[in-house]
Amino acid sequence: MADQRKSAIATAQTGDLLGVSEWVTITQQMIDSFSRATLDDDPMHTDPVWAAEKGPFGKTVSYGFLTMSLLTHLMHDAMQEGPACEPEQTGYFLNFGFDRLRLVAPVPVDSRVRGEFRLATRSRDEAGRIRLGVDVVIEIEGAGRPALSALWVVVWVPPEQA
Repeated sequence: MADQRKSAIATAQTGDLLGVSEWVTITQQMIDSFSRATLDDDPMHTDPVWAAEKGPFGKTVSYGFLTMSLLTHLMHDAMQEGPACEPEQTGYFLNFGFDRLRLVAPVPVDSRVRGEFRLATRSRDEAGRIRLGVDVVIEIEGAGRPALSALWVVVWVPPEQA
């Protein structure tokens, strides 16, 4: 699988689909764990009763930053590789940041999301690594608008530099 991933990155052209992840369900447990980890207990996300009675969406919704934080998992899944790869044989990605990121629509609790990844740009940096701009969309199953749209910049470190 790592050879597939390397081949897909090496041969991809601007606009090519790099992959689509499997669906992930956003549960209340995930939302609550994220709340604890980030010290943010906003009832719109953590209190189902409050959210149903007073919230703008009728139920709790994922934190936008929780949705964003799933990008690494979704990309690993879409690219059919995981964090246990051997860098000296397969290379690895480094997160470089975002040139653009929008949280387009809220993700209601118990919704399923998936990521779609397309190559937007490719260049070499000063160290000779490959810098990729990846257009990312996180879709919400059955929704008309995506949860997130971004241009994610990653650096691909090939195995000979790992």
